[in-house]
Amino acid sequence: MNKKTIEDVNVKGKRVLVRVDFNVPMDADKNITDENRIVGALPTIKYLLKNEAKVVLCSHMGKPHNVFNETIKLNKKEKAKIDALPAEEQEAATAAALEKAKGDITKLSLAPVAKRLSEHLGQEVYMAKDVIGEDAKAKAAALKNGEVMLLENLRFHAEEEKNAPEFAKELASYGEIYVNDAFGTAHRAHASTEGVAHYLPAVCGYLIEKELRIMGGALENPERPFLAILGGAKVSDKIGVINNLLEKVDVLIIGGGMAYTFQKAMGGHIGNSLCEDDKMELAKELLAKAAYKGKRIVLPVDNEAGNAFSNDCLHITVHSQEIPEGFEGMDIGPVTRELFVNEVRRARTIIWNGPMGVSEFPVFAEGTRAVAEAVANNPGITIIGGGDSAAAIQKLGFADKVSHVSTGGGASLEFLEGIELPGVAALNNK
Repeated sequence: MNKKTIEDVNVKGKRVLVRVDFNVPMDADKNITDENRIVGALPTIKYLLKNEAKVVLCSHMGKPHNVFNETIKLNKKEKAKIDALPAEEQEAATAAALEKAKGDITKLSLAPVAKRLSEHLGQEVYMAKDVIGEDAKAKAAALKNGEVMLLENLRFHAEEEKNAPEFAKELASYGEIYVNDAFGTAHRAHASTEGVAHYLPAVCGYLIEKELRIMGGALENPERPFLAILGGAKVSDKIGVINNLLEKVDVLIIGGGMAYTFQKAMGGHIGNSLCEDDKMELAKELLAKAAYKGKRIVLPVDNEAGNAFSNDCLHITVHSQEIPEGFEGMDIGPVTRELFVNEVRRARTIIWNGPMGVSEFPVFAEGTRAVAEAVANNPGITIIGGGDSAAAIQKLGFADKVSHVSTGGGASLEFLEGIELPGVAALNNK
């Protein structure tokens, strides 16, 4: 961990711009349904407030691609649709589209987050009506030591994702120090994650520091045996991860949808199971690479297969290379569950990314549950690499029993792949 943290700079009396990840799910009544990301940011925010900083928080929420700047504009695709209509219908269609865009602004406002964060902190979080407009500037200028405000959704500006220098400069004007604590967006070179670091001293918060320390430590100096468990749908999503991990792990378990490409590559019959035919040669190469390096790739030996993509389908337990036509693999079978669990029990460092089956269907969640429980009971270093596996372990109630649940799906995957994350690379070295 060679990046400066908030403890390496003097924040007292300084205005500090903090990039957090408050992209939280909300129901139709704007109640936050999962506040893990808010809770995850609290240590950094509380440290800054305790040390009398003036804190300006910024985050995105969702993907409001049709809302730009303070003026609502329609994106090119929508405008083209309207231009293709008869002239007499265009005015009404434009008005309806703009009204919808206004609704999108309301739905994707960070105001409910400011309210919930105020409750967590026990003090008011001032909510700006805009990002780089007059209201935000006035609130930032009025901040006193130990006070905190939240800018409106960064992605209401197209310039955020484009990493436009002028927009990054405007954001940087809110701070004397920049803190990135949004690991979930650190793999994106956006204005608020990479751009602002060109204009301010840039350090990481506690959340990013923890991600780099625990995941980086596991990859660079693991206690062995070192086991990686990869699931999810596609081999193509994880080629780089598999390649990088084969240099580091002792054992690699492959489950989920991606396993069927390997089974077919080995001459198996996989029925209607998910398969990337154009990646079968690659699967063979990865198996050969593992053998050459003396690493074990462990694949399923039996699967639960269904005759439809449904929780209520007819399902059977079959050998992994003998899935009949008309059936598709949906989960690992009982023998494989035992096989995988035994590998987990032997390991002393574990990284897990991706479910073992279609875990959103209760009938096909048993494989993911068995692996999650075994990982949770392992006394070694256990890391859940964000995304669907993080959601699964939270849902199953094991999150507090593992060493670390990553806050970044895409970011954790790229980190495991060995790619330098732009939002981390931009921070100052110690």
